[in-house]
Amino acid sequence: QVQLVESGGGVVQPGGSLRLSCVASRVTLDYYRIGWFRQAPGKEREGVASISTSSGRTICGESVKGRFTVSRDAAKNTVHLQMNSLKAEATAVYYCALSCGTSWGEGYIDYWGEGTPVTVSS
Repeated sequence: QVQLVESGGGVVQPGGSLRLSCVASRVTLDYYRIGWFRQAPGKEREGVASISTSSGRTICGESVKGRFTVSRDAAKNTVHLQMNSLKAEATAVYYCALSCGTSWGEGYIDYWGEGTPVTVSS
């Protein structure tokens, strides 16, 4: 059973930066897509960013383009989400997610982490 363990969440001031990490273990697939979703209080879960382990191609949500960057350290089976210029609306629980296929969207996710909370507040 694949395990995804997130870390790096916390409280940050508006305009600040935060880096989330997700360690994937027990993954037997050679190629998959892994990344991040988030769910803000009272809102639906939305995709943030993901990366393909075969092509390295990344997908970023429109609301975070230019400010958030997803990357992967294959040797450590770790995916990172670098979040810069954070705004209050980024406050949410951030979930690491893995899709065994090439598609990305909540309906395509096969494994979820438990989430790490991020609060952007002064």
